[in-house]
This record gives sequence, structure tokens and C-alpha cells, in this order.
Amino acid sequence: MTRDRNIWIRNVYYMLSYAFEELKKNNYEQIAREKFDRIQDLFAEILFKGVSAQLKRGLYREYVTRTEDLPLLKGRLDIRETINNRMRCRNVLRCEYDNLSENNLFNQVLKTTLDVLCHERSVSPVQKAKLKQLMPFFSEVDKIDIRNIRWNNFVYQRNNQAYRMLMNVCYFIIDGMLMTTETGKYRMATFSDEHMCRLFERFVLEYYRVHHRELSPNPDRIEWNICPEEDSMIDFLPTMRSDIVLHRADWTLVIDTKYYSHAMQHHFDKPTIHSANMYQIFTYVKNLDVENAGKVSGLLLYAKTDEEITPDLSASFGKNRIRVRTLDLNQEFSGIARQLEEFLEW
Repeated sequence: MTRDRNIWIRNVYYMLSYAFEELKKNNYEQIAREKFDRIQDLFAEILFKGVSAQLKRGLYREYVTRTEDLPLLKGRLDIRETINNRMRCRNVLRCEYDNLSENNLFNQVLKTTLDVLCHERSVSPVQKAKLKQLMPFFSEVDKIDIRNIRWNNFVYQRNNQAYRMLMNVCYFIIDGMLMTTETGKYRMATFSDEHMCRLFERFVLEYYRVHHRELSPNPDRIEWNICPEEDSMIDFLPTMRSDIVLHRADWTLVIDTKYYSHAMQHHFDKPTIHSANMYQIFTYVKNLDVENAGKVSGLLLYAKTDEEITPDLSASFGKNRIRVRTLDLNQEFSGIARQLEEFLEW
């Protein structure tokens, strides 16, 4: 079983499959049975299978406005430029028209990501060869500067829903794994803790959504529990939004996920929990327990690292219980699921 740092690469796939439901369908399932020496190869294989499936359905096309000088009117007439053409003795009309084209943002991102992977040193020759087979299908599509991609600008509707997962995978590859060299070229960096933290959070949330809908798992906004006469202060307080909140009858569990290279901080060689993390979960729990009834608990959940000492603590703060645990991602997935189920027994 191959690893990327302290996590089995196969388990990265399982985490992605919960984060993006589409990965559980069709021809993606066999990826879990394949062996990958690098995490980049895993992403390359997911993208290969996803794009191949999309090509069978046909690349998404949308109307793109084009401007062109034509001998006959097509679409809308640009009067000013047409007059300028006549003054230059050019007997053509400047026309603006909508053309149904594959050269849209969705396919441009796909082509650009495929091209980056094809030139990346850490991607195996086998994976590169497979990706290069797809490139001719994008001959009518432009590559774009990855720095100019606005990931929030994608608008999904019935005809392009299949692109949602593909765009998320491209985001993980481009935003999480690329850095610019001095020559302006792009190369892959190590998959960062920041992006693994996002994936880890999304995975835990989606796991509970799939297997425990009765708990209404969601990231919730937590309001500050302050005196009514001091409501005006709320405008100046930071927004609190938890990673995951689970509800069962009148019992609530707040989960805050963390993915660090080092789960513990050290002060004078003494290992301690990251103070900011502890303050954060404590604040969530205390403000959510408006009635101070002790029916709100907190779980600070770390991804297990290779460190000898890992957080495994539990304490009562007033009436509220806060626990600090680690989830071992470096094991068979059945063991990961078992740990996630054990957290609910509290």
C-alpha cells in the first residue's frame, strides 16, 4: 500500500468519493483497487476516467458571442464598425452572433489541467500517455492562464452537471498542487496541509450525511450568546461557523476538524494541543449551549500524524464535555469508518 506523507493514497480516493458523490458511480470504483505510488497519479487517473466518460457523452457546448466581418448579415449588425469598413473600401459587414461552441470555460479548465499533468515530472509516464490520448478531442478549445480562473464563476445547470465533480478535481490539482517557477512555468508542489484540511473536513461531513442523515449533519453558524442589552456589539464580533454539527433529540455534538503536519505544538519541549484550536472549540460549545444545560459537547478531531504523541484527551468544562481525538487515515477504510462511528457513541 503506497503512502503520501502519512496517509494511504487509496484513502485519499475514499475521502474524495465522499466529498464528490460522482466518484462512487460508473467506472470510478475500480480506482480504489489500483496501486498508485504518488498522489499526483491518483488525480491523473480520476481525471482520465472522468474526461473519458464526458467525451462519450460529448463535450459541453454553450453559446459564445463572436464578432466577425462577413459578406452577409449574421446575427446583430455593428453599425459603427460596418461604416468604418465601408470607409476603408471593405465591402463586409461587422456582425456579432452567438455560436454554440466547445470553447467555453469548463472545457478550457479541463484542457489546461490535462496539459499541466502531461508536463509534470511527478506524474508517471503511463498516466501521461493516457492523458495525452484525450488531448486531440480538445483541439477546438483554448488553454487559459490558471491564475485567472475564478472558481466561483462556474454556473451549473442540467446540461453540465457532470462537470461539477471534474471542476472540483481540477481545483484540487491546480489550486492545491501547483506553484510557479522563475521562468513562469508551472510545476506541482506538495499537496498542502491547507487543501488536505479542506478535504478532511468535507470527508467527515459527507460521511455523516451519507450514513447518518437523522443527525442533520451540517456546518452551522453559531451565534454569540451575549446579553440582549449588548446586541449592538454583535456587529463587531467575528462570525463563528463550525465545520460540522450533529443533532440527536436535545443532544448536540460540534466537530471541528484539523489536518496538520504536526498535531501537537511544543512549548519548552512540552507537547500541548494547539491553543487556538482549543479556544475555538470551547467558544463554539459554550455559545451554542444557550441554556447552559450541558447538552452540547465538542470534538476536536485531528488527522493522525506520524508523531509518537497524538491528542487523546477528554475533559469537562462546567457542564460541557470536550474531547480531543485523532482519526487514523493510515489504515483500511473499514477502520476509519469504525472510528467515525465510535465518536457517535458519546
